[in-house]
Amino acid sequence: MRASGVDARRARFERDGFLAPVAILDAADARRHRARLEAAEASFGPLHYRAKVYTILTSPVELATHPRVLDTVTALIGPDVLLWNATYIVKEPGTSAHVSWHQDLAYWGLDGEDEVSMWLALSPADEANGCMRMVPGSHRAGRARHRATGDAENVLYQGQTVDGVDETAAVACSLMPGDASFHHGWTLHASGPNRSAERRIGFNAQYIATHVRQTQHARDTAMLVHGVDRFRHFGVDVPASADLDPAAVARQRELDRMVRETMGADAGRPLAAVDP
Repeated sequence: MRASGVDARRARFERDGFLAPVAILDAADARRHRARLEAAEASFGPLHYRAKVYTILTSPVELATHPRVLDTVTALIGPDVLLWNATYIVKEPGTSAHVSWHQDLAYWGLDGEDEVSMWLALSPADEANGCMRMVPGSHRAGRARHRATGDAENVLYQGQTVDGVDETAAVACSLMPGDASFHHGWTLHASGPNRSAERRIGFNAQYIATHVRQTQHARDTAMLVHGVDRFRHFGVDVPASADLDPAAVARQRELDRMVRETMGADAGRPLAAVDP
């Protein structure tokens, strides 16, 4: 029965470019992980879009390596898996922050497609508060042309945008706390602003097969979360064993800067100059 379940998930993922919803946590566990995030925010400050948070906080380590998460990830990209990055994505109530139509792999510098992103809801995520929308099957068309924008309300580092997306084909990925979505790196996706009175909180993690390389520089890091890394293309991220250890926080600042540099250009060229 397990083999057929794995095959069904992989078949759906290959057909649609995403899986949603996938139950990971129960409601009580989701509340506890949200409380741990908000306690860290109270002492540390905003954690929205801060890279590699699993190196400074223990809750992200637990979420990123949860058995149900890794069961899904390995079904989709194989048994040898690195956690490449993870961050919280928080949309405050009544704000105009949004994410334009884009593809992840267009600006990450990775040399392969054996990658999957998880978005795990720690609060309700629906159309009113800006849940993700995805275009089924869009990953099969490969890379689309992106242009960089100067939109300060766009969460993406360059405001990178794919124009002309048929939004009538998009599917809203509404999630309850503890549910997750998993999407392919070429799947077109976007999310609107939070027009509700509550925070929309998600934990976003990116996983890659161990054979994948970073093409833009030799400084990238990752953490082995399943299987064996026979390639060792990445430096090693150290998972947090306690929350907000000062030495780990200092190191994370450098990691965050490196991630921002990596995602700010594709092979040294601005995204506006990249053709499909």
